[in-house]
Amino acid sequence: MIHIHDEAARCLLCADAPCSKVCNNGDPARAIRAIRFDNAELAGQWVAECTDDELEQAEQACIHYDQPIRIRELLRAAGSAKADENSPALDIDFCGIHCENPFFLASSAICTNYEMVARALEMGWAGVFYKTICKQEIREVSPRFDALKTGTSFAGFRNMEQLSENPVDVDFDILRRLKQNYPSKVIVASIMGQIEEEWIELAKMAEEAGCDAVELNFSCPQMRLAGMGSDVGQNPELVTFFTAYVKRSVKIPVIPKMTPNITQINNPAMGAYFAGADAISAINTIKSITMSPKAAVTDKLTVSGYSGKAVKPIALRHVYEMASNPIMKNIELSGIGGIETWRDALEYIQLGCRNVQVCTAVMEYGYRIIDDLVDGLRHYMAGRHIDQVEKLVGEQLKNFVLPSDLDRDTIVYPKIDRDKCIGCGRCYTSCSDGGHQAITFDTTTRQPHIVGTKCVGCHLCRLVCPTGAIDLTKRIEKKEHRQ
Repeated sequence: MIHIHDEAARCLLCADAPCSKVCNNGDPARAIRAIRFDNAELAGQWVAECTDDELEQAEQACIHYDQPIRIRELLRAAGSAKADENSPALDIDFCGIHCENPFFLASSAICTNYEMVARALEMGWAGVFYKTICKQEIREVSPRFDALKTGTSFAGFRNMEQLSENPVDVDFDILRRLKQNYPSKVIVASIMGQIEEEWIELAKMAEEAGCDAVELNFSCPQMRLAGMGSDVGQNPELVTFFTAYVKRSVKIPVIPKMTPNITQINNPAMGAYFAGADAISAINTIKSITMSPKAAVTDKLTVSGYSGKAVKPIALRHVYEMASNPIMKNIELSGIGGIETWRDALEYIQLGCRNVQVCTAVMEYGYRIIDDLVDGLRHYMAGRHIDQVEKLVGEQLKNFVLPSDLDRDTIVYPKIDRDKCIGCGRCYTSCSDGGHQAITFDTTTRQPHIVGTKCVGCHLCRLVCPTGAIDLTKRIEKKEHRQ
């Protein structure tokens, strides 16, 4: 039986997809993209009218480096749910600004000119945190990017790019035109100064251009000039001072952007809070090193920023620490880091964010991912009978405790579904060499067996199983099975 998520992950997400061009009664590429971005339940609606012959033609038209996607088998196994006409709206307020949904472009290479941003806004993004504007001359290197990959996808993405290369007046004219032409969208200027006067001047220019808010970039990890970017974000005094300077100078909301390159994010975040910040963005990229010779600049390497799926757990930890800080209980949060699907976005929202900013996933897959971000979150909310995104904000915070407060008296044993098990023995190998030697493996029948007297319920076996054949049993008291 086909594993639909694995097969969808093989899809190259072609531009002007050949598979859809030969299908007159549906859109196979859109359906596969839905599966790829965690909307398998909805995928069938885009091929509901397709005949088997059309899907066969689509499969034959598939462009791939090894073998075509098994489109017929894949899409026939997908769900056929449709978005309800009465599905909940995704609008939410942020810093008193009404947003049509919680999905924004993050300040980065994905929003560097008018045409790019306008296209994204027309596709359904709620707004933009425009690429950071500064007074300094920005000179970039080549290559700028590198990636750690799993298959054809980025596991993590290294970025050496700095700030906007446009003249300051050009960028603010772009922002002015964006707000004039898209008045219902949220336009945020990201700025970075080196001294007090620069922060104030840039913030005032943002306000004069009609921007809805200004984000203070205290966090870029690869600035070539000292005293800028993460140099500021690691210094609570500078965060406090620069935030206060800007707050006294403009009336629009002020949103400092925090660096993750610090042990305790609450120290600078509280500086921003006490200086009057209206919200906080977190996180920027994580300082990192990749060693690929092809990514070297004239044979030289350096430390630069890391983003993508790999950083999401780290970003969530920083967001949680700020959201759970009782001193900053009224601060609003904008979450950034590794957001690719609606479920990623949901995790940030459930930890207290009122919107999320997306960068690396757009660089990899394009603005079109907004469709599945919106469809997926709306479908999830409808399934839970939740009519407002607001009701999701921070709902998981109550479930977090200190490690010392976790339940250590019960256990959840894994169980093996024999119908799904293919006898590869991955669970046996991992448990033997990296676990508690609680799985035996019959080489004749190729059947693994869990030894309950040795199993500690760590679930390494479940995580390495390639077919999803290992699941959970009911949680029980340890004493019942640990005599």
